[in-house]
Amino acid sequence: MKMTNKTSSYQKIKTRLFWVIVILVLWEIVAQSGIFPAAIFPSLLVIARALENSIVSGEILLQTAFSLALILQGFLISLLAAILVSSLAAGNKMFNGLVDTLAAIAHPLPGIALLPLIIVWFGTGTTSILVIIVHSVIWPMILNIMTGFKAISPIYKEAGLNFGLNRFQIIKDILIPASLPYVLSGIRIGWARAWRALISAEMIFGAVGLKGGLGWYIFKQRVFMDTPGMFAGIFVIVLIGIIVEDYVFAAFEERTVKKWGMI
Repeated sequence: MKMTNKTSSYQKIKTRLFWVIVILVLWEIVAQSGIFPAAIFPSLLVIARALENSIVSGEILLQTAFSLALILQGFLISLLAAILVSSLAAGNKMFNGLVDTLAAIAHPLPGIALLPLIIVWFGTGTTSILVIIVHSVIWPMILNIMTGFKAISPIYKEAGLNFGLNRFQIIKDILIPASLPYVLSGIRIGWARAWRALISAEMIFGAVGLKGGLGWYIFKQRVFMDTPGMFAGIFVIVLIGIIVEDYVFAAFEERTVKKWGMI
């Protein structure tokens, strides 16, 4: 079974690498063809030089670290809050109805749509960005976790009660482990939405104090018409996304839901 999982992961990485190379080759062909001006469609070499210069200067490294710190803070707050709210909703029908209604209202609402209110309430600092991230992340997590709880057969809860487990123990030892595929799906969706919320907020807020993240970095390159620099910032975001998806989430999935035969 382990060999099968390793082979599957290796095959996935090979497939991913193949298509990345294909996309890069097509990009370079278009760039060298002259269909678009080099100022708006630079070659890979020019983008690589822009990225190298930003790494050497340390600018993009500091701004990547700043963005990742905000993402992780907002993501952790959202995950803990989503588990708490979903657990409370699982044990109370009235509260479940409230959470379901709030999710129906807030889930389709983009965080950026709340930006004017957030600025009035929290200003334009890191707190506002964290609020936007939490709003964007928490609702898909709650919906996925609650769906996972509902998908569990009542017989497992009844078995837990027969063994003398209290409500907290049933949630901790039965509901959350049994709904782990749904939780993992919610985490993946939340991660993607967190990045979109963060980059959008940073582009609008600009630097927070004397600092700024990748959104601010990309925005600065646009102001100075540095197209290779913009693509360098986008490349870093894509690279982080691939690493987290293929190594962090995939490793967690291999060691839990796949190992346990849940998917």
